Amino acid sequence: MSDGRPAWAQRMESECVARDWSPLDAARAMIARSPDPLPEPQTLAREWRRWESGETEPRDHRALISKVFGTPTLGFFPPERHRGSRPEVRAAAGTDTAEVIARLRADDVDRATLDALALTVDRLCSQYARTPGEHLLSEGRSWSRRLSGVLRSRRLTASERREVPVQAGMLALLVGCVEYDSGSWDGAEAARRAALSMASEAGHPRIAGWGHEMRAWFALTRGDLREVIAASEEGIAAAPHTDAEVQLWAQEAKAWARIGDRRRVETALDRGRGLLEELGLRENPENHFTADPAKWDFYSMDCYRELGEDLLAENLAREVLRVGVGHDGTDRSPMRNAEARITLGVVAARQGAFDDAVAFGMKALGGRRRSLPSLSMVAEELGGVLARQAPGRPGVRDFLGHLRTLPRA
Repeated sequence: MSDGRPAWAQRMESECVARDWSPLDAARAMIARSPDPLPEPQTLAREWRRWESGETEPRDHRALISKVFGTPTLGFFPPERHRGSRPEVRAAAGTDTAEVIARLRADDVDRATLDALALTVDRLCSQYARTPGEHLLSEGRSWSRRLSGVLRSRRLTASERREVPVQAGMLALLVGCVEYDSGSWDGAEAARRAALSMASEAGHPRIAGWGHEMRAWFALTRGDLREVIAASEEGIAAAPHTDAEVQLWAQEAKAWARIGDRRRVETALDRGRGLLEELGLRENPENHFTADPAKWDFYSMDCYRELGEDLLAENLAREVLRVGVGHDGTDRSPMRNAEARITLGVVAARQGAFDDAVAFGMKALGGRRRSLPSLSMVAEELGGVLARQAPGRPGVRDFLGHLRTLPRA
C-alpha cells in the first residue's frame, strides 16, 4: 500500500527489510558492487536514509541500487510515461485491418501492406497478457492462414519473401503460446516447429530464439529440468543479444532453482538482468516477445520461492502485484499476478497461515486469463505444502479439490 513516498523509495526499504539490512548494510553492498569510488559507508548510509524517505532521489546511483537488488534499472525506476501499446499499434486494430485483409486476398503486397501487417502482428502479440485465449487463438489462426496464402503467391519479390515469413513466424509463436496456455501440447508444439521453419526461411535469429524459449517453457512445466537447460543454452547460442536471450536466461534460472543450485541461479539471473540493462526499454514492451524490465521481478520471484527464500520471494511477489494491478483493482497482468498470489500463498503456508494461503490460492485459480500448465505447476507447489501441513482443514480440502480439476502439463 502506498504511503505517499515514491514507489522506488518504498521498494528500497522493502528490499532491505527482506534481507534484514540496515542502511549501513545497503551502503556497504553498494560500495562492494560499484566499479567507481563511493563515499564512506556511514556517509552513504545517511544518504540512503534520505532516499528511503523520498526526501531526495538517487539520480546518479539508480543503476547501482538496482544492481544491488538484482533488478534492471528500468524495473526499479520505471519511466514516468504511460506504459502501453504504441498509438499506431492500437490503430492497426481498427480501420486498417480490413484494408490489409483485402490487399492480402488480392495479392497486393506492397510496402504499406507489409508495414500495416507488422503493426497488426505487433497488436496481437501485445494482447497476449489480457485477451481471452480463445479469441486470441482464433484471430491468430486466421491471420496465419492469410499469410500462408500470401507465401504461396508467385508475385512476391525477393524482399517480400523474406519479410512475410517473419510475420508468419511471429504469429506461429503467438499461436503456440496460446495453444499451450489452453493445455494443447500437440497444437503448441506444431506451432513452435512452424515458427522455427519460418525463422530458418527468413534468416531470423530472434524468432528461432523464441522457438527455443518455448521448448524450455514446455519442458519446465513437465518437470524435465535438464531439457530446460539444454533448450536454453541452444537458444542463447542461436539468438545472442536478443529479447529471446533474456527470457532464456530466466528459464535456465528457474530450472537451476528447482534443482537447488543457488550459485547457478544467481549467475543466470545476473546474465539476464545485465542483458536487459544493455537492451534498455524496447519500443513496445507490452509485446509478449519483447524484453520488458517489468517482468524480471516475476522471474526472480519464482526462483527465490523455489530456493526457499521466503522473504525475498514475498517482497518480489508484492512488487509484481503493485505493478500488475490497476488503481481500480483490475489485473493488468493476470497471468503474472496469479503466480505472484500463489507465491504469497506458499510463503503463508510455510509460516502456518493456512487460511491466508488458501485465499491467495483460490484467487489465483479463479482468473479468466490463465496459462494452465504454468499455473498448475506453481499451484501444485502450494497444494503440496498445504497437504503436508494442514490436510484436514476444510479450506485446504476445498483448494486441493479445485486443484485436481486443473489440466496437467
